[in-house]
Formats: sequence, C-alpha cells, structure tokens
Amino acid sequence: MPAVLDPLVKIDNLTFGYSERVVLEGTSFHIPRGKVTALMGASGGGKTTLLRLIGGQIRAQAGQILFDGQDIGAMNQTALYSARRRMGMLFQFGALFADLSVFDNVAFPLREHTDLAENLIRDIVLMKLDAVGLRGARDLMPSEVSGGMARRIALARAIALDPELVMYDEPFSGLDPISLGTAAHLIRQLNDTMGLTSVFVSHELEQTFGIADHVVILANGRVATEGTPEHVRQSTDPLVYQYVHALADGPVRFHYPAPPMAQDFGIGAR
Repeated sequence: MPAVLDPLVKIDNLTFGYSERVVLEGTSFHIPRGKVTALMGASGGGKTTLLRLIGGQIRAQAGQILFDGQDIGAMNQTALYSARRRMGMLFQFGALFADLSVFDNVAFPLREHTDLAENLIRDIVLMKLDAVGLRGARDLMPSEVSGGMARRIALARAIALDPELVMYDEPFSGLDPISLGTAAHLIRQLNDTMGLTSVFVSHELEQTFGIADHVVILANGRVATEGTPEHVRQSTDPLVYQYVHALADGPVRFHYPAPPMAQDFGIGAR
C-alpha cells in the first residue's frame, strides 16, 4: 500500500471575524498534499478569508493553521516571509502590475526574492510563460491582453518560484467558456506535472467538480461537508443540496426576513 502523506495545510478549530461579524467559527479541515482542493459555498462564507489566513495576511482570533507542520499564526515576520516563498497566489482578476510588461510581471518575484542572474531569470520566465501558452506574449503590456490571458500571466507569475502550494482566488470569475476551460485545465495540469498542492475558491460547479480531488463546502462559519466531488454531489445536507443543485430557496432563503405582508400594507388595520 502506498504511504499516506501528511496534509500540507491543517486548519484546526479556526475562528476569525471582522469586527463584530464572525466569518469562521471552529472551522477544521485539511488540504491534502499533492491534490487539488476546492473551497466552495455561498458568498460571504469565508473562502477568500481562508486564503488570506493561510498566507498570513491576517491572523486568526483562535485555532491554528499549520503549513507543513508550522503554525502560520505564531510566525514572526522572517519565518512568515520564508513560508510565503513556498506559496504562490493567483489573485482574483490577476492583479498584474499595469506599468510592467508581461515578461517583467513574471520576472518580478524572481528579482525580488532571488539573486539569480538576468540570463537565468529570462530562461525561467520564458519557461513559465510557455507552460501557460503565452511565451509569445512576453513583450505585451497588461492593457494589451484579454482577461483570460491576464489570468494565465498571473498564474505564470504565481509559479515563478516553484512553490509547493498555489492558492487561487476565484480563477474562473468573469471568463468566457474557452478561457474558463483553459484555466481549469491549467490548474489540473500544473498541479500534476509540477507536483504542487493547489487550493482554489470557486462557484463554478461543473468545472470545479471536473478537476478537484477534494471539495470543501463552507456554510455558517463551519464545514458543511467535504470529500470527493461525487461525495459532495450525493450529500443530503439541506444547505449543501441547495448549493449543489442551485435552488433558489432552501436553508438560504429567497426572501430576506421581513414583516408579514399584511402588516406592511396595512391590510386589516382600521
């Protein structure tokens, strides 16, 4: 039997909120090493917040996030920066530097975090751009590329330092069907060929279930269900069922809480 690898990321009894609003409360799950994990659930459920917590941009009020056994929340700045060098991040809509060329966008983390010679940086950048199909676009500016291309350029930048973990914040948002399919294919392909661990936030059920090994559905600050895509599809949990089948009404109500119609319209009042 093959050895079972320890999860790369462990989230244990995590609690976090913004001011008085609790977003995550006692949340626990693992991100399996070498797999593609999808974070799903209704908007405002804490998915992007979890990526920010894993990256150490914000700190939890309680609980732990362990990255390869090390507590992200307890790290000092030096240790946190060292851990971040082992992570790549694809921000929603790419977040390219508008005044830098495609080449220089991808070269940026290499110039910032390594002492490599420019000829080596050039070779690495061209290889990363080739991996996402955009080596020929290296001299273009971000304003000259499409939204789908911008997302792929940002992905090349995210893998420039050969990270162990790559996080994607809604990589399919706003893409046309061709670009969406390309993005999904790249997430799966790069994960397998580079031996990565990938975690991404998504609302696109079909594409997500097609590439994910592990799906986590968040609801009400906790994990509603997790498992393989097929396991999640078969869940009988009312909220998960509503989400997976895109039902307008259910535990997440169509109508925002309001007084009875008769009260608002004065029906029956004298």
